[in-house]
Amino acid sequence: MQENRYIDTRGCVDQPVEFTEAVINGLADGGGLYVPQHIPELTLDEICELAQLPYAQRAARIYKAFGVDLPAQVIDELMAQAYGDNFDDERICPITSLDADTHVLELWHGPTSAFKDMALQCLPRFFSASAAQLREQGKLDHDFLILVATSGDTGKAALEGFRDLPHVSISVMYPDGGVSDIQYRQMATQRGSNVNVWGVRGNFDDCQTGAKNVFGDAAFAEKLLSEHGVSLSSANSINWGRLLPQVVYYVSAYSQLVADGKLTAGAPLDVCVPTGNFGNILAAYYAKRMGVPIDMLYCASNENRVLTDFINTGTYDVSDRPFVLTPSPSMDILVSSNLERQLFELTGRNPEAIAGWMADLKQQRCFRVDEDTFKAVREHFAADSVDNAECLRTIKEVLDKHDYLLDPHTAVAYRAAQNLRGENPVLIASTAHWAKFGNNVYRALHDMQPGQPLPENVAALSGCGLNDLVADESGHHDVPRGLAELDGLPIKFTEVIDGTTEDIESATERFLAALDNE
Repeated sequence: MQENRYIDTRGCVDQPVEFTEAVINGLADGGGLYVPQHIPELTLDEICELAQLPYAQRAARIYKAFGVDLPAQVIDELMAQAYGDNFDDERICPITSLDADTHVLELWHGPTSAFKDMALQCLPRFFSASAAQLREQGKLDHDFLILVATSGDTGKAALEGFRDLPHVSISVMYPDGGVSDIQYRQMATQRGSNVNVWGVRGNFDDCQTGAKNVFGDAAFAEKLLSEHGVSLSSANSINWGRLLPQVVYYVSAYSQLVADGKLTAGAPLDVCVPTGNFGNILAAYYAKRMGVPIDMLYCASNENRVLTDFINTGTYDVSDRPFVLTPSPSMDILVSSNLERQLFELTGRNPEAIAGWMADLKQQRCFRVDEDTFKAVREHFAADSVDNAECLRTIKEVLDKHDYLLDPHTAVAYRAAQNLRGENPVLIASTAHWAKFGNNVYRALHDMQPGQPLPENVAALSGCGLNDLVADESGHHDVPRGLAELDGLPIKFTEVIDGTTEDIESATERFLAALDNE
């Protein structure tokens, strides 16, 4: 196993760190993101052989290829825990084929019914094991607070993954009024003695910017350590420990398509991903770098089409861009953190270029990449955006044509894939179960306009009641238990705060003080 250490995208880390330290730190000093020094390469035979293994063993094999600095037996055990009967399908992320060349990778069979479970059933276990190993090595003597900004799905998945773990607590921020009723209830009813949730006045970018500012406040970090014995870390996709599990499922999916006779070994496959923070599609890029025969990466945007515009023009501009609420709220993002990692790779790992562009983005809300980098972007990526009305029409169209019910995020990806595809088969990343967004699925089935008020009797239903209605009307009675039982759970978290650095820090201290007093 080749030793693999981690450098950062802005060139601020003097000494590369091991996987365990990168996961614990979350964000690198100087604000950059960790990336591995080496991307392992697999032969086509090694990729295809993965299909003979259960999913947990596929994941363990990829982690070992990346030189994760934990004992092999520990990696095996953690993966067995992460991908077991906590998923409702033993295949973990099964593939449904709509036709011979259109395949849907279902990433929502975990406990919170969203693709974030694929990483957040894994990361907390590796975070805890990494912390334990660093304690044994004398490199660590404090606890952690995981601070998470979410556009809807990461929050619940992170809360579920970290709840009741020793030496760690977790606080989640979501945009108040900017998530679905089901997403809100999933977070607000979260069980666990070490968890906390706040609504934030504003949108997801306000949450994410506030969180980044808190992480960058050295004085606050010193205060948390001296008064509470706690350091901040992250479970957002800025953490490499969130990204690596996502690489696994693209390598796994290719091997499975070959094993199922749906793809010839070595044949090119295009991948389409509904994209907000750029982590999920970046994972497909890293799978491609490892040797998976992925050809084009299709970036599917909703009406917040900043990534589509960037991929098509080379300019990333949020200086005068309106923030649109859409039926696919987990993609309602204007500042996509993981694009930084992607540009680092496409510049030939040029930290000076990345630092300059990120400074421009922070100061001017805009940057433009050079001609060579833009050419590299276009070699790997194509992009399209799907408006709200087309998203809803697509849900109805796919149900009528294939008797398959999409959530709005996957509908955006399906439509973009149809618009962009060439001759290659396409794998569509399906990122959530439809029942997380029952209100907009109902609108789709009834040919309603986006945002159109639901009929009075329907609007009076809870999210669970609405899902029952959609299930009856569509014939898809597959609402996961974790969603179906939400009405019966007590609401535990109702606090709403402003998204300023000061307000987030004050709320964080109140939470930690309450934990200290327990």
